[in-house]
Amino acid sequence: MSAESGPAQPPALDDATLEFANQVFELARNGDGDTLRGLLAKGLPANIRNSKGDSMLMLSAYHGFADTVKILLEAAADPEIRNNNGQTPLAGAAFKGHADVVRLLLEHGANVEGASPDGKTALMMAAMFNRTGIVDLLLAHGADLHAKDQSGVTALAAAQAMGAPDTVPQLQARLASGS
Repeated sequence: MSAESGPAQPPALDDATLEFANQVFELARNGDGDTLRGLLAKGLPANIRNSKGDSMLMLSAYHGFADTVKILLEAAADPEIRNNNGQTPLAGAAFKGHADVVRLLLEHGANVEGASPDGKTALMMAAMFNRTGIVDLLLAHGADLHAKDQSGVTALAAAQAMGAPDTVPQLQARLASGS
């Protein structure tokens, strides 16, 4: 390589490799943990990401496949890998209402306060979309009830703005009790 040519570029992926990668992400998206377990055992990296930056863990968490999430976490998938939008698997699971997935992610080291680029936390997402069980779970794991996003909005204010009928009084009661 000459000094003028710059750094070497990675080789272009052939069609078969791209198709395999697409199939792997579909397995994660559809919760096919058994097939993924076999591929992981053969050396598939647990933290590969698609063109949107979604890891297999993000796809499985977002779609609520707790068994597949557990398989990926046990294969050392990183719960803190964010997609290209800066979203975490925890925020995705909280948004979609998958309490069992939220619990698994927290048990495997997901940052309860990991915020998206706009400052929204998983607690804010759960509160906005009236996910009372997830709000309780996140608070039990140390979520900050007073955290604010970049606009200065708290979980309670976000729930109020979205008209969440159950999380508004739930959060008001928590604030009133001082916990």
